[in-house]
Amino acid sequence: MKKYIIFNKPFGVLSQFTSDIHRTLNEFNLPKEVYAVGRLDKDSEGLLLLSNDGPFIKNFLDKHEREYLAQVEGIPKEEDLEQLRSGIMIKTGPTLPCKIELVSTPNLWERNPPIRFRKNKPTSWIRLILKEGKNRQVRRMTAAIGYPTLRLVRTRVGILDIQNLKLDLGTFKEIKKAQIIGP
Repeated sequence: MKKYIIFNKPFGVLSQFTSDIHRTLNEFNLPKEVYAVGRLDKDSEGLLLLSNDGPFIKNFLDKHEREYLAQVEGIPKEEDLEQLRSGIMIKTGPTLPCKIELVSTPNLWERNPPIRFRKNKPTSWIRLILKEGKNRQVRRMTAAIGYPTLRLVRTRVGILDIQNLKLDLGTFKEIKKAQIIGP
């Protein structure tokens, strides 16, 4: 039987079920037969889709946007954001153009542990919408333009939006495939 699970992944948890040294998905009582549909690194939070439907996983990743909120060190200028909109070279190669904008501080759960506070260094939030998911891509993109990511939260994958789903941090629920791909 095919399963589709949405999960609000906390900071510090790997997007896998086993590790000898890190927290994993195993501690959240998720079904064992599902796998992450696009990973979030240990330092990232937010929406994680899991499934045991292999063909669906591959097809979904190739065709759906991912939306992130990133708290960055400093306040990017419009010309900095324009570099990312056009695509930029990072360690893993060129990125596709993305949608990006400065946003006000979002209403999110508290991160544990909180990000480091630096009295003389302001932070800001940006929303990025990508159609690809290279390893640590958002972090590498913001660093490449001089604004390191301090906190990264995936808020949307395709039509699944974590704020509309009202999932508490560290909780999950099973959904139907139609809720993922739409009518």
